[in-house]
Parts: sequence; C-alpha cells; structure tokens
Amino acid sequence: MKTAVPCYYHLDVEVSPERVGQVSRILAAHLKFWDLDNLVQPVCGGTEMLLKAIDEHATDKNTSIEMWWNGQHLITAIGDNDRALRPDQELRGCLEHLAAMSDGWGCCATETGSKVIWFSQRARAGERVPLVPTAPAPHLREGLDVPREVRIAQLAGPASTPDEVLEDAR
Repeated sequence: MKTAVPCYYHLDVEVSPERVGQVSRILAAHLKFWDLDNLVQPVCGGTEMLLKAIDEHATDKNTSIEMWWNGQHLITAIGDNDRALRPDQELRGCLEHLAAMSDGWGCCATETGSKVIWFSQRARAGERVPLVPTAPAPHLREGLDVPREVRIAQLAGPASTPDEVLEDAR
C-alpha cells in the first residue's frame, strides 16, 4: 500500500538539452524513494516533454519544478519565467499530450506574469492477488440429531418442571 505521508520536492533549473535528462533522473529517484515506482514513466515523460518545449520556444530558460504527493495524487508543476511563451500556441501539442496521459492538468498565470503548467497522476495500487473463496474444512465432530417435537401441552402444563418436560420428550 502507498504511504500517506505527504511529500514535497522543489527544483530550480536552467533548461538545456543535457539538463532535461538529468532532471528526469532526479525526479525518478524521488518518486522511487517515495515508493511511487509506477508513476516514474508518466511523470518523467510529461516533464521531459514540457522542458524540451520550453528549451525550444522560451527565451528565459529558468524554470521551477515541484512535486507534491498527498497520499492519493501526485501533482507535478513546471513554472517558467518567460512572459512571451504562450501555452495556447507554442505548447499546444504538449498540453494535448498531458491531457491525454494525466488524471488532471491545468495552466495558470502567476502575479509576475509567468505561468505554471501542472498535471496530476493518481497513484495506482500495486498488483493484487484476487480473493478466491476457500472450500470449507471437513467437519470432524458428529452432528447432533434433530430434537423430537415436544408437545405444546407438555410445555404449557403448570405441574411440569423443565426436567419432567425433557424426560417426557425422550
């Protein structure tokens, strides 16, 4: 089962082609440390795609990458400082791909005019063995015989005691 301890990681990086692979390995190491091995490929793939697009289109290559794990979802956010980079034009292909591969995504502007692109991945439970009903164990004791019917008149009689009723029933 996944741990429910919240985790956070922040990385500031100047994007270049060689740094994209390094950032991916750093993020993968943190995800493995958090026991989220099954999220390494989608998170690192989405981050690499965005960093490559930022490297290709942005004039200011300084970016911030953050990951939040809350026990159920992992949110990855990439913030750039380039005001001229427009997500609806230069990053449209990346955003379409992120929308297809993630559970949620979005883009928002900051007070400084830069933008943050985020996407989330729900943690999938590990492989589970399906429950199989077990056959009942053989019964080693002999069952009791069904008791004979006791006449209602015997039970209701005022003179009879419980021992007399049981004696009459035999």
